[in-house]
Amino acid sequence: MYQVHTKPISEIVPVRGIDYHVLRWSPSEGADGAQNIAPQAKPSPQPPLVMMHGWMDVGASFQFVADAFSMAFRQGRTLIAPSWRGFGLSESAQEHFWFPDYLADLEVLLDHYAPNTAVDLLGHSMGGNVVMMYAGIRPERIRKLINLEGFGMPANTPEQAPQRFAQWLHELQRVRQGEMALKTYDNAQGVARRLMKTNPRLPEDKALWLAHQWARPIAAGPQAGQWEILGSAAHKVVSAQLYRVEEVLEIWKQIVAPLLMVQASENEMSTWWKDRYTQAEFDQRIQVVPQVQHAKIDPAGHMLHHDQPQQLATLIEDFLLA
Repeated sequence: MYQVHTKPISEIVPVRGIDYHVLRWSPSEGADGAQNIAPQAKPSPQPPLVMMHGWMDVGASFQFVADAFSMAFRQGRTLIAPSWRGFGLSESAQEHFWFPDYLADLEVLLDHYAPNTAVDLLGHSMGGNVVMMYAGIRPERIRKLINLEGFGMPANTPEQAPQRFAQWLHELQRVRQGEMALKTYDNAQGVARRLMKTNPRLPEDKALWLAHQWARPIAAGPQAGQWEILGSAAHKVVSAQLYRVEEVLEIWKQIVAPLLMVQASENEMSTWWKDRYTQAEFDQRIQVVPQVQHAKIDPAGHMLHHDQPQQLATLIEDFLLA
């Protein structure tokens, strides 16, 4: 199994009525891996780097990048990686999730860890979409912004609303009836194989380590001993909200922080969206952001922080220290 070089502190932070699980790498404190109620954050010489994961992922996904950062970069800088509500060890009993909740949760987390400091904010995939929105809504809170493969969504049109709401109601019913449960696995090795199937570049040692962060054995009941994914099945429910590109672009225009837009050499947008949303469309959208620096990780797929953590860590360091 992968050997962690820089062990984080595991903390619980109350966020809007639920407990958020947060990993924190701090050079000024000894990391014993204990899970504690997080005290109010103390100031550090450098702004914290807050890293927000993507859909069906967890905060621990950034461990490989945390290990790849140089000691000079880490000196005096705190790294923070929460798990979004309903993912990992963060709580949520919701039967569906609203995108605005992620924005509100992020604000509470920043109030806790950096109440008087503009942070460096990074997001991957879904997390990249959230941080882009937040940076336009609260531009004064962000010093520098990093988006890893967060492309947004295909444009929706008003006439899609009736069918979308009907689909949403149908899927809510399926969640209540247990018809959208996540798949279970016989053991951690089975979870690791699933991760490697999704990302063929992921080495076996990292996959097995991630499996222990991404899933856990079921303690009791008819499936006791099986490994379950640490994520709510309700995340699979389609959003009742249409994706309004015009509104998103108006928010992006308000971003004042310099943005590092990082993409993988293997573009998977055509696999996800077919012809409903293309790289060319995203390239057009991103032009509304005032300050953008583009970078590419090669070779890498969508999970580029797993595929090439050293390349990514170097890009991040160069961007944040410039």
